[in-house]
This record gives sequence, structure tokens and C-alpha cells, in this order.
Amino acid sequence: MYKKELEHSIKAARIAGELIMSYYKKDFAIETKSDNSPVTEADEAADLAIREYLAPKFPTYSFLTEEGVDDLDRLKNSHVFIVDPIDGTRHFINRDGEFTVNIALSVNGEVKVGVIYVPVTEELYYAVKGGGAYRLTSDNIAHKIQVNDKTENLTISCSIHHQHVTEIAFIERNKDIISNTVSLGSTLKAIKIAEGEIEMFYRGSRGTKEWDVAASDIIVTEAGGLFINHDGTKIIYNKQDVNNYNGYLIVNRKENIRQ
Repeated sequence: MYKKELEHSIKAARIAGELIMSYYKKDFAIETKSDNSPVTEADEAADLAIREYLAPKFPTYSFLTEEGVDDLDRLKNSHVFIVDPIDGTRHFINRDGEFTVNIALSVNGEVKVGVIYVPVTEELYYAVKGGGAYRLTSDNIAHKIQVNDKTENLTISCSIHHQHVTEIAFIERNKDIISNTVSLGSTLKAIKIAEGEIEMFYRGSRGTKEWDVAASDIIVTEAGGLFINHDGTKIIYNKQDVNNYNGYLIVNRKENIRQ
């Protein structure tokens, strides 16, 4: 199932990554969007490149992308590509390498395929519903990834640019199991949990949208972890309002779910 969608999503992510790196090595224009977040020429070019590659391959599918115009006809479509061309634009601007390309396929509100590409390292992560999660190295060797089973002395990731007081309070409330914190950008937080290197990420505030989390969701889930709303429910995709108003929790084991 979804072999073709995965194959072409991987190809699209790499096309976008190569394009992004061409901007990374030179000066580029930066603008500020209405929500006060930055956007660059590279974001817009990568968004367009992904859509132009995937659309002819899947002409009946819809798109929800960060930099594209949101056509609400997607709500009538069961199959929707959800795309963040550069997750971690501030990291891209700072040239610190901690940004990714995210492509996911939602089918009837559930993510079935997820791809995350790290342009600087050329590492790619992917998952298909029911098929496990994998890291694909630059030489195209796939390594299955899995969350760890720790339930104490946990390491939690903090956002570099977006840490909120609710997240600081969460760590303090749960210091009986949380002993370490690390700062990671973009979807690298979710990747490190899926790979078993850390155990938890808590987002306690608004600010993210479906394209920020869709690919991470399935990769973490297929690696054996949980990517959930704070009430324990799964995130539903391809909604009219794409905001994640209340944040979310990523955790390695259900025993570690905390409020």
C-alpha cells in the first residue's frame, strides 16, 4: 500500500532539498508573514517544486502546503498531500542546519505516508502506515528505527526558538521522570524520539499547523511512539482550520504520558 506515493514523496523531498541548498549557499530575500513568521525565497521555491513534481503523478489528490494558496476543495478529497517545504525557516536563515523538508499523505484524515528530509546531512526518514519507520542514508541504505523503552531519567527536547512558559512548567511538574533537556530545531525533535535517542517533546501552546506535524506523526507512531493531543486523542488531518491550538505531546511510551 502507498508504495508509489512513498517513492515519489521521497523524490520530491530530495528535489526540494537540492533546491533549498542552492539558496543556502548564497544571499536570499526574507519577508515576514501575517503571523509574524519569516518566509524566504527558498521556502516558496521548494513549495512550488514539490507541488509541480507530485501533482502530475497524482492528479486526483489535493494539496495543503505552507506556502501555497489553500484551496478548500481539499476538504472534499480523501487524499491530500500535506507539505512543509522548510520546517524550521529560522534555522535555515541562521544557517545552523536544523531544518527539514516535510511531506505527508493524509487519507480520510489519517496520515498514511510521511517523509522528512534533512538537506544538510542528506538523511531521509520515512514511514508508511503499518510498515515501520526507517532512516535512509545518502547511499540509499534503509535502517529501521525504533523508540527506546525508558520510563525514568528521560530526556525531553525543548524548542530553540519557540519555548513557552507552559513547556517550562511541564518539565518542572514531571521532574520525577525528566532528568535532562536538549534543544533541537524543527522536526529533528520528533526524529530523535523515533530513533530512540531521546524520549519526549511537549508543546503546550499554539503556533504549529498540520504541515508542521503530519510527517513526524506517522514516523514517530510507526517507530513505536505516541504523537497525541493532550487529551490522549490522535490528531486529525485535512481540517478546515489547520491550527494546532493546544499543542501536542510526543513520547516514547504510553507509561510516560503526563499532563
